[in-house]
Amino acid sequence: MYYSDDIVEEVRNRNDIVDVISGYVKLKKKGSTYFGLCPFHHEKSPSFSVNGQRQIFHCFGCGEGGNVFTFLMKYEHYSFPEAVQVLAERAGMSLPQAEYTPEEKQRAGLKAKLYEVNKEAALYYHHLLKSDKGVRAYEYLNGRGLKDETIVKFGLGYSSNYKDDLYRYLRGKGYQDEVLKESGLFVYRERGVYDKFNNRVMFPIMDINHKVIGFGGRVMGEGEPKYLNSPETALFDKSRNLYGMNYARTSRRGSLLICEGYMDVIALHQAGFDNAVASLGTAFTSRQCLLLKRYTDQVYLTYDSDGAGVKAALRALPMMKEAGLNTKVVNMRPYKDPDEFIKNEGGDAYEQRIEQARNGFLYEIDRLREQFNLQEPDGRTAFYRETAKRLLEFEDELERNVYLETVGKEYQIPEGDLRKMVNKLAYTYQGKERKQTADREPEETGGASEKRGKKQKESGIIQAQRILLTWILDEPELLKKLTGIISEDDFTEPLYRKTAGLLFWQIRNGEMNPAGIMDQFENEEEHREVSALFHMPLGEELSRSEKERALNETVLQIRKHSLDQQLRTVTDVKKMQEIIGQQQKLQTLHISL
Repeated sequence: MYYSDDIVEEVRNRNDIVDVISGYVKLKKKGSTYFGLCPFHHEKSPSFSVNGQRQIFHCFGCGEGGNVFTFLMKYEHYSFPEAVQVLAERAGMSLPQAEYTPEEKQRAGLKAKLYEVNKEAALYYHHLLKSDKGVRAYEYLNGRGLKDETIVKFGLGYSSNYKDDLYRYLRGKGYQDEVLKESGLFVYRERGVYDKFNNRVMFPIMDINHKVIGFGGRVMGEGEPKYLNSPETALFDKSRNLYGMNYARTSRRGSLLICEGYMDVIALHQAGFDNAVASLGTAFTSRQCLLLKRYTDQVYLTYDSDGAGVKAALRALPMMKEAGLNTKVVNMRPYKDPDEFIKNEGGDAYEQRIEQARNGFLYEIDRLREQFNLQEPDGRTAFYRETAKRLLEFEDELERNVYLETVGKEYQIPEGDLRKMVNKLAYTYQGKERKQTADREPEETGGASEKRGKKQKESGIIQAQRILLTWILDEPELLKKLTGIISEDDFTEPLYRKTAGLLFWQIRNGEMNPAGIMDQFENEEEHREVSALFHMPLGEELSRSEKERALNETVLQIRKHSLDQQLRTVTDVKKMQEIIGQQQKLQTLHISL
């Protein structure tokens, strides 16, 4: 599918990148730039920057970067046309009808067919549940305390115990194997095709728009695995979705409850807690944390109270902290999970447990304390030391001091002693880091040193080209000073030569638009490099004379390298003499500011 440059530009202009990314990442303004925790890699300190003036983003940690289209393509796995369509809809724009390429038609057609297949499968499973074939499954759900309206709301169903029941049904509806193979609902073998889900209670998994993207199936008695989930498909990515989010996102409670299983979510919704969600048969992920962050700042972990549930909570807490979520842990003991708690105590009692939920960090310290014998001096000392290490995780001094005071009171640790231990550990770690940095300096002799020197020279040229492009981007009027001295052809790195050509054209035509330049690069690696170029820091403020000297040295280095390369490949004598003459002129080069 193709959209004209004018259409693409209009869509981008109507979607401020800060507003769009703020829907996914919590941003904090520092100067003219916004910073937050990168959604594309794990980090504790914000290195993800969004520049509203240039309408581009860049992560100084992992290198990801681009414009508003790049972000949606990377985060949501959209194609470029899909990103344009989503942003156009967001801005209330009507796009012209565009032609699809055969490949795009095939891809878009496959997704549409998969949505149809999943919907048909969900309806069929639900129909079987209400039929004579599904009596046992229906009784199982009733026995778990589910009302008919709840069963309908979540579209629960039953998969027949016949090995190819759904397959024959969908084939009868006209769906071909080329689509059914991609649905994840069937297993294709030499002897035939079999339904993946067999004799199970079925839980349709929906995206936030209530479209069925996958399924979970539970055995009704003994059997392994107890829960079976759809595999990854073109529609279904476990790490990016949460069961029940299609309902929970519109809850007015202002917070979200995180459970481990489908039945926990359903039981809580039935009891009035319409803000409950669950991960999809896998450990909680950072992407799921970011999905939560789009709808709330406050979450409650309501995991199982057994050892596995405690471990899952301890794994999830750091990720939630990194995502900027305020997290508390609900204690359900003596019951195993929310479903069991609700059945025995009811919604009011569960509401009280939410009100009494333990702060996430203090919950971690509670679990840490269980590992030591506090009746013994050595045990107490070890516990205090490990607690001090955990307190070091708070980079903000005020926040660390608040927790230090709270922990000291709760665990009867003298606050002054705990503070000294924290400060001592901080000093020790800083010393170790300095030593490790020094130890990493390589020893080189002979040929290795020569190779390193050559690489440094090449790196210096690349760095000079990057610096000059960044400088011109920051001070467009500088290009006039360089006219006749340097051109885009002097940028020997292909990526920088193309960037220079686009940037110089924009400046000469009075159309400074870094985000527009990003659209001229297609692959992700190029987007990262250009993004880094547009975010390159130029260092401390220089005096006029220092700035002038730095500019002359940078231009001289780039121009000399360009002429040297031309001289190595030229065969015409007249052209060679011309290049030599230009090299001699460089000795008197001076650009005045």
